[in-house]
This record gives sequence, structure tokens and C-alpha cells, in this order.
Amino acid sequence: MKAKIMDTMQKFSKAMFVPVLILPIAGLLIAIGNVFTNPRLIEQFSFLDNPITMGFGSILSASLLPILTNLGIIFCVGIALGLANKKKAEAAFTALLGYLVFLYAMNKFMELRGMLVEPDVLQGSGQAMVLGIQVLDMGVFLGIILGIVVALIHNRFIDTKFNNAFQVYGGARFVFIVLIPILVLSAIALSFIWPIIQQGIDSLGGVIKETGNFGIFLYGSLERLLIPTGLHHLIYTPFLYTSLGGVAEVGGQVFEGARNIYFAEIADPAVRVLSGSVIWDARGISKMFGLIGACLAMYQTAKPENKTKVKAILIPAVVTSFVAGVTEPIEFSFMFVAPILFVIHSALSGLSMVVLNIFGSRAIGPNGFIDFLLYNLPLGVEKTRWPIYIAVGIAFFFIYYFTFRLLITKLNLKTVGREDTGKETKLYSKKEYNEKNAAVPAGVSAVALEAADTGISATIVEGLGGEANIKTIDNCYTRLRLKLQNPELVDEALLKDQTSAKGVIKNGENVHVVYGLTVAQVREDLEKYLGRDPEGDE
Repeated sequence: MKAKIMDTMQKFSKAMFVPVLILPIAGLLIAIGNVFTNPRLIEQFSFLDNPITMGFGSILSASLLPILTNLGIIFCVGIALGLANKKKAEAAFTALLGYLVFLYAMNKFMELRGMLVEPDVLQGSGQAMVLGIQVLDMGVFLGIILGIVVALIHNRFIDTKFNNAFQVYGGARFVFIVLIPILVLSAIALSFIWPIIQQGIDSLGGVIKETGNFGIFLYGSLERLLIPTGLHHLIYTPFLYTSLGGVAEVGGQVFEGARNIYFAEIADPAVRVLSGSVIWDARGISKMFGLIGACLAMYQTAKPENKTKVKAILIPAVVTSFVAGVTEPIEFSFMFVAPILFVIHSALSGLSMVVLNIFGSRAIGPNGFIDFLLYNLPLGVEKTRWPIYIAVGIAFFFIYYFTFRLLITKLNLKTVGREDTGKETKLYSKKEYNEKNAAVPAGVSAVALEAADTGISATIVEGLGGEANIKTIDNCYTRLRLKLQNPELVDEALLKDQTSAKGVIKNGENVHVVYGLTVAQVREDLEKYLGRDPEGDE
């Protein structure tokens, strides 16, 4: 039962990536648009003072800002797409139709019941205009709820077929037919239920605000602690895109969620200082600074004969963490061999966000240095107070370094380069690759062997217990996600030593192998090697 619940949560967590990963692109482009319209930059660089670049910047920001005010439909379509087991395009299209049906059903019911307030008093009434339709203000939660509902119905009825004259009503069309009464009844029910739920959400937001820095500490710590489960973005997503992360009026429009608020404030020159809710998206401070100190500590405490190898392992991981904010290659290097370090890292991550809040930082720092530069420098020191972020980051670099070094040496922790004899840190060389691929791994079919370019796929298959042991293949941002017949057949040492896997996580039949940003290519090569179509496609 527990494994099934975790499997469901991980699937939902992965589906959330569909909309969540696309939204920062909109934010970055809004920030780029601000570069061309920022008065301070125009004063410093006179060539920007022309109608072409200023007009381009204004159009860029204005065209992307509506994405932030229509997150409901984006999440609805994205989650339905991510959760659909097959025919994902049909699921996404059905989700779009379902979203419209729900809006008009709720609007008409509320109109018949006399529940709609006058349009000029919408603010603070709990109602809002969504795609030009007045309904209860459910924000991004509406998209999440409808996306899940559509996906469940789609997966249940997408294979339904009829004979003779009724065959045209099978498949995706039957899914939509089943959905219509469900959506209409849901709209009616939520007209009464949602105000109660909203009160609960507001109360939770109030508790978080009342606990102040302690709430920020818990948020930052939990966001890291859940990394092994792959559920960490279920912590930060509500704060970034719902009222839990704050509510603010910017340029005459009301925005909910930390990220929505600061994206809107970036595009509004009248905003002199970003609001305090930006702290919920300052998660990058441990990625840019703290873990770099941890890596230095692990390098300096490695055995002398292993330092060259440790350097080769840690430098790419450091660059990836600092530049792009991808931390798993570093975290998985000590997460399982020294769990106490991971707990300390999680606590320090939360503490660093608290310190940023205490000193009044308003810098945007969700990931790595590239994001930090693009967001903060064009906005200027006054609007973001970004030097505070840098100063606190440098301080935590040293805190991480001395804390990790002390614990590693005092507790004799077996971090990278400190393994016992016979378990020496091993890099995957080209020679080993060629030797390994010259042999046929057990359990691989003849069809698989005909693949044109196997890469490290043959070794991965062997490490996973053979082709017959692999039920499904999927991936998220940094992990290869698999379902295996028998997880006990997994050879963790082989995957880590000879395929450069950063970590292996087992949870029932679900096995995650961490490869970092190259995981999409790893999955593609593996599917080609095994002669399988991508999961979820037909």
C-alpha cells in the first residue's frame, strides 16, 4: 500500500514538471524584456534609448505576462498531459475542453443562484475573471484538480470502442462524453465547497506568515530533505504559484504566488523594491554557495591517492550546481554513505534562507548563477538588494566547508575518496566502456543487440538486472525512473562505477537512477537499445 501511494505521488510529482519547467522560461524572457526598458540601464547604455529596442522589450514583457494570470489552464493541460498513460495529445486537448466546460458551468450555476458579485467589487470577494468568465477564484488549484480528473477519466476510458454506427464515439470522444456530467457536477459542488477550502488555505498561509523565519526554515529544509523521494517540488510549487506564497496587487492586477508576484514586479517600472514573498524562491543560495563549500571539504578530506579522481568527479558537479542549480550529483555523493551530512545540508539550506530574510534580501535566486545574473543585475541593487544574497552566500560557503570537514574527519565518514580498501572511487574510462560493450550482457534480446549505437545502455541494462527485469522506463529532470520486476537484481556498484550514475534509490518496484542533466539522452539511448517506444506513446 505504501509503495502504491509513493508511486502515485511520484507520478503526480513528475506530471507537475510539465507546466512548472516551462514557466521559468517566461520569467527569464520577461527579465530580458526588462533589460531593454529599464530606465537605469538606458541611462548607462545610451544605445538602448531607441524605439526599436524599447518597443521590443515592452512587447516581450507584455506578451508573456498573461501567462502568469492564466496558470489554471496551463496546469490543467500540463498535468493531464503528464498523467496520461497513452494518447497524451488527446488528453491535453480534452483537458482544454474540460476547463472551458467547468468555467461556464460554474458561472451559470452561480448566476442562477445569485452568487455572483458585481464585477467592480471582485477584489477581495473570492471571485475572479478567468478567461473572461466570472467564477470562484481557485487559482492554480483549479488547473491541478481538473488536470487530475481529466487524466483519471482519460486513462480509464481511452480504450473504449463501439461497433457499427457508434464507433465514432469511442476513444477520446467517449472520454469527453463521460467528463461532461462529472465536470458540471464538480462545478456545482465546488461552488459550495471551495470557499471552505479557501479558508483553510488562507489559515495555513497565515500560520506560515505568523511563524515567520521558523516557517521559512521548515520550507527550505523540507525542500531539500525530500530530494531522495523526488517529491521536493511538491513543497515549493504551492508557494510559487498559489496564495500560500503571498498575494499582491501589481499594476492594477492581483497576483498570487511568489514567482507570479515577482515576475509581474519585474515588468512594472513603478515597483521600486520587490516584495518580501520573493524569499520563497531564494532556494538557490545553497546550490550556488553552500554545496560548493561541501565539495571543497570532501576533496580536502579525501585520501591523498584518490584526490585526482575526486577532483575529476566533483568539479563537473560543482559547475553544474553553481551555474545551473542542479544539485543531485553532489547530494547523492554523500546522501547514502553519510546521511547525517544530508540532514545537516537540509538544515543549513533552510537556515540560509532565514538569514536572507533577516537581512532584507529581495534577490531572485531559484537555481544557479545564470538565473541570478539575468534576473537581478538588470533590476539593480535597490530593487533586489542582490549584494546581500552574495554576502550571505559566501558566509554559508565557509559554514558548509567547516561543518562538513569537521563531521567527515571526526566521524570518519566515507565520503567520496574516503572509501575503504577495495571500494575505491572509480571513474568510467573509455577503455572500460569499449571492453564492457564488447560483451553481451545477460538478458538482452537479439533485437536489442542490433541497435546502431548502444552508448552505455548495455551496461545500464546489465546493472538493472537484464532486459526482462525492466517493466517501464521514464525520466524526470535528473533521474531515470524505472519500474522493475525484481529490484533486488539491481547492481548499484556497476551503475555508479561504469555508467557515471550519481545515485540509486529503491522504493518497492520503483527504482530511480540519478544521471543529472543528461538523463533525457540516457533514456532515449536506452529505449533505442531495447527496441522500445517511449513510455506513454503509441
